[in-house]
Amino acid sequence: MQITLVQSILHWENVSLNLEMFEEKMADIGKTDLIILPEMFSTGFSMNALELAEKMDGQSVKWLKEQAEKKNAAITGSLIIEENGHFFNRLIFMLPDGNFYKYDKKHLFSMAKEDETFTAGTEKLIIEYLGWKICPFVCYDLRFPVWNRNKEDYDLAIYVANWPDRRSYHWRSLLVARAIENQCYVAAVNRVGTDGKGLYYSGQSSIIDPAGEILYQQQDLEDIQSFILSKKDLEDIRTRLPFLKDRD
Repeated sequence: MQITLVQSILHWENVSLNLEMFEEKMADIGKTDLIILPEMFSTGFSMNALELAEKMDGQSVKWLKEQAEKKNAAITGSLIIEENGHFFNRLIFMLPDGNFYKYDKKHLFSMAKEDETFTAGTEKLIIEYLGWKICPFVCYDLRFPVWNRNKEDYDLAIYVANWPDRRSYHWRSLLVARAIENQCYVAAVNRVGTDGKGLYYSGQSSIIDPAGEILYQQQDLEDIQSFILSKKDLEDIRTRLPFLKDRD
């Protein structure tokens, strides 16, 4: 399966401009199976949910559907959604045929008072796509190994994030740890640039193999990177080092 990571700046709280920007960036992406965008790709990591939240039939979800069909690829990233009077930091995994999966961020970042604005998700999501089992997470979820634990034999963990540079060592270290302990590929997309609150993001979007080897990592710069994941390599590692059979 070929995946494409889109590491980008984000225009603060400007949905239309962000969608236009990502559409231009994705126009240069050739054949791929999955395109991964950052957390809150349409707004930046804002707590201004009252003004920015969209419905599931809103502009950004419609845009994801149009782009997935146009690129003939799945597209994923999170955005601010309002549903039944609650706000969610919701990851959408949009398929080329217009069907989609959704995952609401489980661990809300209390240091930014995300927990005072958004409602936490309660269910882990496993997506079966092109013969791969994919488990998506959002940013702060990365810090909680019990929630990430590979009980479902998933093959690929996806992390979409707005993870500030000041804690980038944690980001890099935990991504490798999650790959090793869960014997899975990790694909992680973080934003770059400075947000509307003055926080700087250095990106360091990454692809990591099931043995913890960093196959790709880009710091500070906007970048689009495609990489072919090997199911055979994954199975070889799990056969040679069958650690998962001894998990709790």
